[in-house]
Amino acid sequence: MWGWLLAQGVRIQFAHRTFKWSNEAPGKAAVHCAIVGFGAGELKTRRLFEYAEIDKEPLEVRAANINPYLVYAPDVALPSRRQPICAVPEISFGSMPNDGGHLLLDDAQCAELLSVEPLAESWLQPFLGAEEFINGHSRWCLWLVDCPPQQLRHLPEVNKRLASVKAHRSRSARPATNKLAATPSLFGEIRQPRTRYLAIPKTSSERRAFVPIGFMTSTTVAASELFTIANAGNEHFGALSSTMHKAWVRYTCGRLKSDFRYSASIVYNNFPWPLALTESLATDERSQ
Repeated sequence: MWGWLLAQGVRIQFAHRTFKWSNEAPGKAAVHCAIVGFGAGELKTRRLFEYAEIDKEPLEVRAANINPYLVYAPDVALPSRRQPICAVPEISFGSMPNDGGHLLLDDAQCAELLSVEPLAESWLQPFLGAEEFINGHSRWCLWLVDCPPQQLRHLPEVNKRLASVKAHRSRSARPATNKLAATPSLFGEIRQPRTRYLAIPKTSSERRAFVPIGFMTSTTVAASELFTIANAGNEHFGALSSTMHKAWVRYTCGRLKSDFRYSASIVYNNFPWPLALTESLATDERSQ
């Protein structure tokens, strides 16, 4: 939207950066807002209201220009990209079960299943979403990608769950989900890395000093609320854990309330990695 608006000569004239909406209603929802006023007229001075804390009074800044990221800076609108602009590993979404919850288990359900069907242990893998990653909670999934049919036939309790997955998918109003009913033992969308990977939660608190990321083994199944970067090294971990990257995220990502919503196409793929790092990676690739 902003690229088109800027091309028409539309400019932001005043803006309030993210703040907490308050009212006197009982049981009020936690609502966060940003206000943007724009028009085609030229102004010598524009007004930008910044909130040191989202529930406090703002500080007004007089600015010659306010760009679409609500920053006192020249106009720029980042494009949505499918590939990173630098020579770094690609980022991907995690896997989506689309199972009605029947392929997923908490600790108690996992223990109950193993108590009656111990052979299922080989096909249970840790399942990691943003909430589990950030808060250290555990969850499990039936990961049957490589399970031979003859072994699956000897797991009656697992097959009960698969029957529920099939029924869930068959009832869907989406034709694509109906087709998945033919393979109830598999996740609806599978993007699990085969190697160690970096995990980045899609949603994290703006109060954190750094974006929470970490290395995971290939046996930990990443949910769709995690981004994964396969074949990432310590140098990638360092750059993504830096204050520079946090500043980039703060101004380019979307928001859920005031929390950061990380993005592959806007945040990661447009990130200007340190030149020395990308040159070093290119040299390492040529030497291999």
